[in-house]
Parts: sequence; structure tokens; C-alpha cells
Amino acid sequence: MARLHPRLLEALNLLPGDKPVHLLTRHSVRELAKNGFADYRLPLTPEGVDMARDWGSKLNRPVDAFYSSPVGRCVNTAKAMAEGAKKAGLLKALPEITTDTTLVEPGCYVVDINEIGPTFLKMGAFRFLNQHLQEPFDGMLSPAEGRAKLAAYLREREPQAGHLNVHVTHDTILAVLVAELHGRRKITEDDWPWMMEGLWVWFTDSRMHWIWRGDHGHCAL
Repeated sequence: MARLHPRLLEALNLLPGDKPVHLLTRHSVRELAKNGFADYRLPLTPEGVDMARDWGSKLNRPVDAFYSSPVGRCVNTAKAMAEGAKKAGLLKALPEITTDTTLVEPGCYVVDINEIGPTFLKMGAFRFLNQHLQEPFDGMLSPAEGRAKLAAYLREREPQAGHLNVHVTHDTILAVLVAELHGRRKITEDDWPWMMEGLWVWFTDSRMHWIWRGDHGHCAL
């Protein structure tokens, strides 16, 4: 039985009540990949839809908007979370899900997909991301540049103070972003984002604040 990461729910109590907050989250439980690569056609399982809907009902603050990678399982995660949030009274009406290619894997880090795509497929996500953290590939932004791009993306989509925006993305984007925020140049299997696990983000004048697995950090913009 799938479940949320045990430290995800407790983070709700660590968020500032008076700030606009973002949740950058991995999609929910999908069908298993048969060849080791989770291609874009793999849908959510019924269990994944239920888990996303249940998590949406627990967000505990008004939600202004849902954004998503255009990949179907991400869009359907956002839809299910919105259904849960509406049932819990966090939304007045079900919103349109806004898709954005920034959230597609490996998405915001890619400059030239034709240059880097074959390498990604050959190496697989785990090896590829670890090598990129140590020595960025040609055709991609560095981890620091990717983080700056994601920060700008979020700042352009701020909810109201005390409200939340949800952005549904993929494990590859979250894994590199979290590693870079922690100053790590290597990802282990324990670091890999769970299904439906997310990074909480908010901004002050000159800093990006974040919470991941109950740990609060910040970095200069």
C-alpha cells in the first residue's frame, strides 16, 4: 500500500502562515515501467489517484492555483489533489490545471534536448543526475542555474499571502534541486523523492526558503 513520506504532513506546521507558499511535488503512484524507463504514457494507478486526492484534502491552507508538467500522470495528480482540496473547503471551485514545460523532466535543466537526450536514455536517470551534479553536461544548465530558473518560475506565480500554489513535476527535477539546495554533489537511493513527496518553498526579499523532509533551509536569490 503506497503512503506519503512520513515527514511530509508534519511540514504543514512549519510553514509561515503569512507568506505565499509553493508546493513543488512529484506526481502520485503510476504504473510500473517494464523497461526501467518511466515513459510519458504511464498513467496513475487508481491507488495513485486516491492518494493524491487524500493529500489534497490535507493541505490546510487555501489553494490559489495548480500547475503541472504536461505529462498525463502529473496533470491527473493535480486534478485529483484539486478534487481533494475542494472537498476540504480549500477551493471554491475546481480550477483549470495550467501546464508548463518548465516542470517536465529533466525539463528546466535542459538547454538542448537533441544534444543531451540520447545520453539521458543511455545512462538512466540515477547515473545521469549524479554525473550532472559532479560535472554539468554540455546542453544543460548547471544545478545552480537550474535552481535559479525554478526560483524565477515560482516567483512569477506567487499565490496570495497565506495561500498555496501547487506545482506537479517529476522525480528527476526534485532530486537535483534538493541536492543542490543541500550543497550535495551526489544522490543516493535514500535521497530519491517518494511518489507524491514535495518541497515547500517561499520567498523573502533576498532569499529562497525551503522545507524538505522536515528540514528548513534557505539560500540567497
